[in-house]
Amino acid sequence: MKKQVYLSACAEYDFETVRHVLREQLDALHVQEFLFPGCRVVLKPNLVLRSKPEEGMITHPVVVAAVAVELFERGAGQVVVAESPGGPYSPPLLRSIYEAGGYTEMAKMYGFALNNDCSYAALEVPQGRRSKQFDIIRPILEADVLVNIAKLKTHGMMGLSAAVKNLFGCVPGLMKPELHCRFPEREAFAEMLVDLCCALKPSLNVVDGIVGMEGNGPTGGKPRFVGALAASRDPFALDLVCAALIHQSPVQVPYLRAGMARNVCPESVEELILLGTSLPSLSVPDFEQPESCSVNFLDWLPKFLRPLAEKITTPVPRIQQNNCVGCGKCAESCPQHTIRMVDGHATIDYRNCIRCYCCHEMCPKHVIDIKRFRLFRL
Repeated sequence: MKKQVYLSACAEYDFETVRHVLREQLDALHVQEFLFPGCRVVLKPNLVLRSKPEEGMITHPVVVAAVAVELFERGAGQVVVAESPGGPYSPPLLRSIYEAGGYTEMAKMYGFALNNDCSYAALEVPQGRRSKQFDIIRPILEADVLVNIAKLKTHGMMGLSAAVKNLFGCVPGLMKPELHCRFPEREAFAEMLVDLCCALKPSLNVVDGIVGMEGNGPTGGKPRFVGALAASRDPFALDLVCAALIHQSPVQVPYLRAGMARNVCPESVEELILLGTSLPSLSVPDFEQPESCSVNFLDWLPKFLRPLAEKITTPVPRIQQNNCVGCGKCAESCPQHTIRMVDGHATIDYRNCIRCYCCHEMCPKHVIDIKRFRLFRL
């Protein structure tokens, strides 16, 4: 059976406008099939860092609030927002992120809860190809229904951050770098994301693409108006549409390629049932891609040359030394422990750098750039 994706035009973060769009999407996707009276629904937004909604980095709280209200009206007994942002997984960090992102106010207005339980437990994944077990934050494991509400962004390592990548936030804080360390190559990391997504099985996936992030996302890019909300019961199908929206080929997104190899991701949007607004009418041809995705000639080379060529052409994080405030967040998030603080500034030992860009993603001042050798800045 073909998978359905509902794509809608939505030009603003007005609550009633967003709610009307989501109501149409949820009705068309028959969400009542997985809801039951009194069920506990957990909403998983993208709250990667302490950020304001207008910066285009986090799922807008209006979208989350509108989903919550629609689920309450369909019989949900409790709706809880749960997320594990980058850094130590702690109640003070969560409260700070909720407050900055506008979630505290929205929760009071619309009656959903904000998780502050920082416990976690192991999830066994016997069918996993790369990982047979994940540590997962407890509210996700205790949910009757998991609703994944992502933000449309580029991503330095994976090309795209949308529904599938958003589920990485179910892994507790500083355990994320451990997975980067275990799976330093892009393809291996992508296959791990497929394991995680297939294990968590979100019942519904929504992507906030009203304003996305282009350039060197998922935290160091620029806000970009797209004017789209998309939803699907299948995260891979939804991300195929998201990639097309910002003019990415699925082969540019390692986790989509990995999903196709396992037959959990369709080969193209032509294999989907697209509902709502036409895809071409909302696509953004000049959406700026991350610099890490701009060199695509490796497949043309003989196999024995590819590892060396990839090492030369893959961008590296570069710290703006004059602007570094010495907070140490980059060193804390580095899975290889290759960043040290020297004289109040961060320095990178590139011999052990695996190009995961965790430092770039977690820098609160956005003073870590992704740069390649000048020859390859095409």
